[in-house]
Amino acid sequence: MITIRNYIESDANALWDIFFNTVRNINARDYSQVQVEAWAPESFDFEIWKNKVTGLSPFIAEIDGIIVGYADLQDDGLIDYFFCHFEYQGQGVGKALMNHVFSAGQEAGVMRYYSNVSITARPFYEHCGFTLAKEQLVEVRGQKLINFVMEKYIN
Repeated sequence: MITIRNYIESDANALWDIFFNTVRNINARDYSQVQVEAWAPESFDFEIWKNKVTGLSPFIAEIDGIIVGYADLQDDGLIDYFFCHFEYQGQGVGKALMNHVFSAGQEAGVMRYYSNVSITARPFYEHCGFTLAKEQLVEVRGQKLINFVMEKYIN
């Protein structure tokens, strides 16, 4: 059973592992090796990461006490990070997280959700009712990557 809880600072390491391994194992299907290495570098200042995720205060998905995914929702409707553990994809983790994001957004009065979405994640976002706002080319540590601004309006 998937449970969703709030972030605590001791989660930071597990979230980095999920981010790193998902980009390296899943996003590698749609991006080159050089691109995924720039996106999820081997060496990265962990304090920067810890400060970033603490500031995002993401929702944490767990199965049997194991962190299997995370997602955040900012006040303006931005979903900045949304990652599911590469070994738990296709098991409802993303759906549970997105439903939680929508629930939290409803409580906060969010009328527009949006996210910068990878090629890999675009079909999932479309399945969740998001539409393409624009395609963009972003630079990450000297590498140019295609991603998409996806959005969902609440009536």
